[in-house]
Amino acid sequence: MFRLTWTDRAKQQFEALEAKARREFDNRRRRDRSKWTKAEGLFKQLAKTVDLLRTNPRHPSLQTHEFMSLDHPFDLSAKVFGAYARHRTPGAYRVFWCYGPDRDTITIIAITPHP
Repeated sequence: MFRLTWTDRAKQQFEALEAKARREFDNRRRRDRSKWTKAEGLFKQLAKTVDLLRTNPRHPSLQTHEFMSLDHPFDLSAKVFGAYARHRTPGAYRVFWCYGPDRDTITIIAITPHP
């Protein structure tokens, strides 16, 4: 199991998506609706992705692959990876991460919508 650390940017992105999902959940409960909103579904998938990264960053459902356009925050010669939080939808999201700074640590660099 890995310990997770976050860049400031990634933490802000995660917290913003979580806050939006909570607001929509509260609104849905007030209106007595049962169907999840898009923001709630996205955050659920994002939380699952983060949990899978913690336990097994090579899990097949993450579809982890090397990503060349971002620099590693600790070692410019090391690799940065992208994992799918959601795919095959217009609202697809990616989680960019790397190993480090310690051996048992994964750093989440960014959470972004797929272009």
